[in-house]
Amino acid sequence: MPKLKTRKAAAKRLKQTGTGKFIRGRAGRRHLMTGKSSKRKRRLRKGVVVGKAEIPKVKSSLPYGL
Repeated sequence: MPKLKTRKAAAKRLKQTGTGKFIRGRAGRRHLMTGKSSKRKRRLRKGVVVGKAEIPKVKSSLPYGL
């Protein structure tokens, strides 16, 4: 069976943890930052674990993990 291709867009946006979970960036960080509170901007810096419903899509996009 041939090797499966990785979707490069997903590879650039997601990171896999040691336990096999996937981390993604948060939405709302690109522009209009002056109107957001410092607390909110601090929280946007950190990544968040991909939700349970999205895991099958992520695993098909990244067949060999990262």
